[in-house]
Amino acid sequence: MYKQYLAFNKKIVLIGFGTIGKAILPLIFRHIGVSPKQIIIITKNDDGQDIASEFGVKLVINAVTRENHECLLGSYAQDGDFILNLSVDVSSAALIQYCQRHNILYLDTCIEPWEGGYVDSSLPASSRSNYAMRETVLALRNPGEPRPTAVVTHGANPGLVSHFLKRALINIAIDTGHRFVRPQTQSQWAQLAQDLSIKVIHIAERDTQISDKAKRPGEFVNTWSIDGFISEASQPVELGWGTHERHWPADGHHHETGSQCAIYLKRPGASTRVRTWTPLSGPFHAFLITHTESVSIADYFTLKENNLLRYRPTVHFAYHPCEDAVLSLHEFAGKEWTQQQHQRVMFDEITDGMDELGVLLMGNQKGAYWFGSQLTIHEARKLAPYNNATSLQVAIGALSGMIWAMEHPELGIVDPDEIDFEYILNIAGPYLGKVAGYYTDWNPLNHREKLFPEHLDKSDPWQFQNIRVY
Repeated sequence: MYKQYLAFNKKIVLIGFGTIGKAILPLIFRHIGVSPKQIIIITKNDDGQDIASEFGVKLVINAVTRENHECLLGSYAQDGDFILNLSVDVSSAALIQYCQRHNILYLDTCIEPWEGGYVDSSLPASSRSNYAMRETVLALRNPGEPRPTAVVTHGANPGLVSHFLKRALINIAIDTGHRFVRPQTQSQWAQLAQDLSIKVIHIAERDTQISDKAKRPGEFVNTWSIDGFISEASQPVELGWGTHERHWPADGHHHETGSQCAIYLKRPGASTRVRTWTPLSGPFHAFLITHTESVSIADYFTLKENNLLRYRPTVHFAYHPCEDAVLSLHEFAGKEWTQQQHQRVMFDEITDGMDELGVLLMGNQKGAYWFGSQLTIHEARKLAPYNNATSLQVAIGALSGMIWAMEHPELGIVDPDEIDFEYILNIAGPYLGKVAGYYTDWNPLNHREKLFPEHLDKSDPWQFQNIRVY
């Protein structure tokens, strides 16, 4: 028997029914007390009709657009309902505004603009960044006023990784004999990170899932949403910028508004590599893909004194997708960023591999420490239908955030970093395979003393200049 965390007597409206929508549907029925008639799916195509029918759920074929979203949502979502936004090309800010006005709970796994927003050349790069989109959403907050809870960017990453990070900090503090009081506030968590000398945080992910069906020319292959991945891989690089950094990137740019916790590089993530490490793969080169957690974690772990910046770690996503996705990215870039005609998300044809997803904390006295999920395809298939290792990590992150929002329905707009990490990990843990932490003596200067020494800062291995691949 599966644990049912709560009963929900209102409707749940899913917007989008792609990889993650299909992955989360069976989990909703397992862990939330709802009937099929309480769930409505709104999607722009019908490729999930068989799964919706299997669960007895109504599927509405209609694209949510700038022009129709208020009318469409008004037909299906009312006071007290829950909107789960798993779509692409649908404005998160617009949906959150609608939900805040109509007392509807909300969760998404990333902040999206309307279609074309990522590549609108009439706007400067800063205005099209995840940093700017997050600032737009946070500006909708009404501090001190009870409002329907809207959990923003709570999948695997962004989402679960923010909770991995807090667990990792506590583990390091205990392992190093650091005397501390368990943090309760933002400033206390940031102070703990500073006390532990954390300089850099990677969301370090290595997907080793393979299939018996090779990628073909003109085909983009991935283990999760291809449209979503292409969007992020095409965007300019974004990263939280730490106080320890001494070398400004030649292609780096500040944002002119907001918290100033992050910077961006004028080049797409699919053409930018960084050195990183995970326990099973060891050291490898990863793509520096823009993600909202790079911004939100850097913002949350900022310390200021008398309005002067005292501490912040450098934070970014270091991602090595499955091998066929790497080939797909190379082909995509070689075609001058023109998307391939054919797409394939790998599911049934996957024969082996895992998604190793965690946080790599660098700079503490023991070197570097990775903490996260090591979930194989074989475990994922046993745990939940319509999932691979990657989709299950995202789906359980979204589900745990949904349950938290239902139990805390009047907290307004919430970042993952502001949620109780143990609450989330207790729900997600059974679906994450092996969840563990590992220390390593790896650093980005290892074995590189004779290679391009002009790019190295040997006095501090954790400089971004050393981590970036030139």
